[in-house]
Amino acid sequence: MKTPLQIGVTGGIGSGKSVVCAVFASLGIPVYAADERAKWLTEHDPILKADIQRVLGSNAYDVVGRYNRVWVASQVFADPALLAALNAVIHPRVLADTAAWVNEQANKPYVVKEAALMKAAGSGNSLDRVIVVQAPVSLRIERIRKRDPQRSEAEIQQIIDRQISDAERTQLADYVIENDESQLLLPQIIRLHDLFSQQVSN
Repeated sequence: MKTPLQIGVTGGIGSGKSVVCAVFASLGIPVYAADERAKWLTEHDPILKADIQRVLGSNAYDVVGRYNRVWVASQVFADPALLAALNAVIHPRVLADTAAWVNEQANKPYVVKEAALMKAAGSGNSLDRVIVVQAPVSLRIERIRKRDPQRSEAEIQQIIDRQISDAERTQLADYVIENDESQLLLPQIIRLHDLFSQQVSN
C-alpha cells in the first residue's frame, strides 16, 4: 500500500501555522493536529489514561474522568523528570495514533502534520519535509493579544521565550512560509501544494 508524503508544519505561537494548515485542508489535504489530538487522547484513550495515572496518580483525572490539565501542569511545571515521564507515555500513543491515521489516507498525494514541537525531517520521525511558518515576534504578540485578550504581553513573551528560537526552527525547515503580512500567504501555500502533488505523481 502506497503511503502519502508526510509534511510537517511547525512555527512559534502566533506565527499562523494553524491558518496555513486550514488552507491545506481547504485544498483537500488531510491535516493531523498533533497537539489537539494528544489532548483528545488523554481524555479518551484507556491505555493512555491508565499510564498517566500510573505516572501522576489518581488526581490526574477528576471524578467524571476528565483530564485535570491545570493540576497536571502545576505538578510538572517545576519537575523536569516528571514532565519527561509524562511525555514518555503520551508520545508513543500519539505516534501510534498518527501512524494509523496516515494509513487511512493512502489515496491522498500527501498529508500534513501540525505540531508546535518538531524535529527535522528524517530525524527519528516519519516526516518527508518540514515547513516552518514565520512571522516577526512583534506581530506574533499582537495576534495573540487579539486572540487571547486575557494574556498580558509579558505572559506571551514568556511563552515565546520557552519555545525554541526562530533561528533554531529555521534549521529544521525544508521550506519557510513567511506570514509577516508584507507578502501574500496563499501563493506560498499553493506553490508548495503543487510541488508536493507533483513529487507524488512523478
